[in-house]
Amino acid sequence: MARAPDSKSGCWGFESLLACQISLNDHCQYLSGGDRNLAGITGIKENITELSQYLKDSKGEMKKVTWPSRKATIGLTWVVLIVVFIISLYLGVVDLGLSKLVKFVLSV
Repeated sequence: MARAPDSKSGCWGFESLLACQISLNDHCQYLSGGDRNLAGITGIKENITELSQYLKDSKGEMKKVTWPSRKATIGLTWVVLIVVFIISLYLGVVDLGLSKLVKFVLSV
């Protein structure tokens, strides 16, 4: 089990959850032409296999989605456009009012 970093361990013992994390040791061995080069090719094949499986799973999940009808999509798009227009108009009026107020205060 991975441990969280703390001040006593100097952050040692923490395992990153990043998918593409490469340790410095692996990188140095790869550059020096060690046995890691062949392992890197195997890793690429595994990554391609995992990507392929991910895409198949994603396609299956997309088939389970209940998509809105065309009429509902158009209706909701209009609602969004109208709300955006109203909020833009409101913010424009508030900005204009505050701008005139600041000019008035600074001109006095």
